[in-house]
Amino acid sequence: MIIETGRIMAIEPEGLWVETIQRSACNSCRAESGCGQSLLNKYSGHTSYLWVLLEGRDPTDYQPGDQVQIGVPEEVVAKGSLFVYLTPLIGLMLGAGVAHNLWGSELLTFLMAMLGLVGAGLLVRWHAHLTRFDPRLQPVLVDDRQPLSVIETYQFHH
Repeated sequence: MIIETGRIMAIEPEGLWVETIQRSACNSCRAESGCGQSLLNKYSGHTSYLWVLLEGRDPTDYQPGDQVQIGVPEEVVAKGSLFVYLTPLIGLMLGAGVAHNLWGSELLTFLMAMLGLVGAGLLVRWHAHLTRFDPRLQPVLVDDRQPLSVIETYQFHH
């Protein structure tokens, strides 16, 4: 799990809006000195606002300005990154390949490549819109308080 510290900006009944400064990944990377992202983060202090589910915790236990630790499973980051970066690239290549094989015109190949890129980008945006409230993809609070979840127990009677 990737752990990040953030500050609570707003509290809602089902979750928290947490501001994070994206530095933890850059501090652990070996390519830090040659990375443009690391350089930008050092000077800009780029912040992100994340929606973090409370998972049954009482929202009155939190106050704006409190520091909290949030976690995101590595699997979610890896799969999400692959989807976000590869889908438009595949759309671009498919558009260019189809146009090149059907028409052979440079202009049509370029236009179809751009159409494939934009179309695949819209597909990524649509998928993000559909899954924005999926609890499996949301950051979670990492603390000593256990979420209140209802677990049904089934007893088998003979």
